[in-house]
Amino acid sequence: MVSPLLILAIGNESRGDDALAPLLVRQLQSEGVTPQVEFIEDFQLQVEHVTDLVGRSAVLFVDADMSCAAPFHFSEISAAQDNSYTSHAMTPFALLHTFRQVYGTDAPGSFLLRIRGYGFELGDGLSDEASANLALATAEVRQWLANCTQMPNMISAYPE
Repeated sequence: MVSPLLILAIGNESRGDDALAPLLVRQLQSEGVTPQVEFIEDFQLQVEHVTDLVGRSAVLFVDADMSCAAPFHFSEISAAQDNSYTSHAMTPFALLHTFRQVYGTDAPGSFLLRIRGYGFELGDGLSDEASANLALATAEVRQWLANCTQMPNMISAYPE
């Protein structure tokens, strides 16, 4: 049986603040969050991840980002074709677009959490600023999960 909620963490622990998403997922896993959630970690999104979206009520993509405002940006997203669908890595928007092409229907309600990171060099550790942003982002995801599990029909009504 497929868990209704999926959190897909994108990042590389060997590249400083790019570890934000995997660290968020591991924190939630260590807390024993609801069994209604499945967690997947990967270095980047690939076309094969389209199958991970099947049967879900909602999907949360989590990634580190140098361009968003601190501490994070949380938004509902939808399918959009972009040039990433032809590369070795995809954006969440392109993955949702591919889902529509493959399955002939829209993907489940999808959200993107971009956590502000600062340094992404190979071998760097997590910066202090990113660590503070991670704590706030993790609290936000806990609240999102609580809302999703308490009011499943309100998943798509996440406030901006």
